[in-house]
Amino acid sequence: MRTETGTRLFAIDNLRVLLTALVVVHHVAVTYGNIPIWYYSEPATDASGVALDLLVVFNQAFFMGFFFLISGFFTPGSHDRKGGRAFVRDRLVRLGVPLLIFVVLLRPLLTLGDHGMPFWKWYIVSWDPGPMWFVEVLIVFALLYAWWRRAGRSDGRGGGAPSLKGVVLFTLGLAAVTVLWRVPVPQGTYVPVLGLPTPYFLPQYAAMFAAGVVAFRRGWFEALPRRAARAGFAVTGVASLVLLPVSSLTTGLVASAAMALWESVVAVGMIVGLAVLFRERFAGQGARGRFLSEHAYAVYVIHPLVLVAVAWAVRELHAAAVVKFALVVAVSLPLCWALAYAVRSVPGARRIL
Repeated sequence: MRTETGTRLFAIDNLRVLLTALVVVHHVAVTYGNIPIWYYSEPATDASGVALDLLVVFNQAFFMGFFFLISGFFTPGSHDRKGGRAFVRDRLVRLGVPLLIFVVLLRPLLTLGDHGMPFWKWYIVSWDPGPMWFVEVLIVFALLYAWWRRAGRSDGRGGGAPSLKGVVLFTLGLAAVTVLWRVPVPQGTYVPVLGLPTPYFLPQYAAMFAAGVVAFRRGWFEALPRRAARAGFAVTGVASLVLLPVSSLTTGLVASAAMALWESVVAVGMIVGLAVLFRERFAGQGARGRFLSEHAYAVYVIHPLVLVAVAWAVRELHAAAVVKFALVVAVSLPLCWALAYAVRSVPGARRIL
């Protein structure tokens, strides 16, 4: 079946639900691991924190790139239906308004506390979009796509599954560009004000968005063979066993190249594997799946409020990091969708969420 303009593929909607849940899991892992870059954190005091750090590193290798690919996948059809101006206006409303609401109204709730200065001053100097950096970057990609179409450029029309050679060259090319990009933008770089927590992943994000656009035009989602799922997961496993030790036991350019290659292989392997798996096994959507899908974007916007509140509520619980992680994930996931439902029930909210 070829994707027609305006068709909603339930398998991809279900993938968005999974990725949104992974965002929640990711930020809970950051809360209780050894990477204190969240609004509220309890750095691990036991060895289980290392497992949470590994989960964060593995997630980071592919899940935001997958989000950008899915966003790119739905971009051409939206532009085709609405036309250039209406497409841009819709993207600015659907992406820009939630971004402003989060930065102006929700972020202050997440940064309350003693900062050693008046809160109004802290509010200004700590300006940051938090997890809404994804929306911020997506606005730029959407505007660039609209400009590309306005200039009369092709966005990859045609048919047929990507060849194995093409996938390998894409992966190697992405790894090479990532290594070069990380010379001026090394791992750990943070861009203040814009709030980009992982600018060193921008080559992957841009490449995956572009791949999503091409995938829509060429019907890659439907054309990928079933065996691609097993191959994608197998390659991910082998790359992890071979490249992660090289990255951790070496330094300099060798370590950077090994990590960039591992991230690129994992991104492509997991995306191909999950895309085919969901197409074959999770292509339906009942009432429950529809509910989860409809509220996934709202969950992404409001989940920091839930995570910080739940983590704060159990702060006095003395337990291993992985135990608190599991508890907060189990409580937070249903609460996130419940709050998203409440927010989207407000008149006018579904227009932007």
